[in-house]
Amino acid sequence: MLVLKLALVAFSVLLSTLAARRFGHRVGGAVAGMPMIAAPIIAILLLDHEPGQVRAVALATLVCLPAAIVHIVSFSVSAGRWGVPVCVSLALLAYACAAAVLAQLPLAPVPVSLLALAAPATGLWFAAHHAGPAAPVAVPRLELVLRIAAAVAMAAVIIAGADVLPPAVSGLLLAVPITGTVLPCFTLPRYGAAATRALMAGFLQGLHGFAAFFIALYWALGATGRLAAFLIALAVALATAVAMQALRQRLRRPETAGTA
Repeated sequence: MLVLKLALVAFSVLLSTLAARRFGHRVGGAVAGMPMIAAPIIAILLLDHEPGQVRAVALATLVCLPAAIVHIVSFSVSAGRWGVPVCVSLALLAYACAAAVLAQLPLAPVPVSLLALAAPATGLWFAAHHAGPAAPVAVPRLELVLRIAAAVAMAAVIIAGADVLPPAVSGLLLAVPITGTVLPCFTLPRYGAAATRALMAGFLQGLHGFAAFFIALYWALGATGRLAAFLIALAVALATAVAMQALRQRLRRPETAGTA
């Protein structure tokens, strides 16, 4: 099972990097922000655990999702000022502090869901102002291999912990943006701050689908079976991603017309 989970992480990084090669950093980030790693992990958890346990993990993940937004925004803001070690340290510290605070708040499932739904849009509002233009990216093969290796190593630690720790801690770990930590560490030194901010803005766009997946999963598991709940969550996540991309294209039209 662990090998399968790590293979899915590697595939996620591969797909997001190929998307960046073809469409630019922002699209690569949007692909990475989707629940491409978390969804397969949840599928495996649904096979190995009771629905109530997985539902608790989903809710804990939603509680920690705003902390992931803080992580992304922190890295995006600091990218133009410091190098990778400082940026990633600040981002992870901001995530840990925000997650610790959120975990102590006595929030009911409805406010947790609403907060998780609003958090990506709030983060995107902050980050999108500094995003660079979309353009294909020439990512060397060696860098691609190193990206995958770094993400797999980080995921191995997270997955091992998520399988044995309590639901609240598992949710905190699952909400850690693995690709949102690894990819900017490669993007910033090679492609610069503007490209890193575009990547992070795309990541925040993709996190709308991540939030939609776990919100739908939590509520569907309380009303239907495991398979149906998982399929509903996937469908909602994909629909949200399509809607966000359509909205982004619509918002870009006035900007394009103004520069013509």
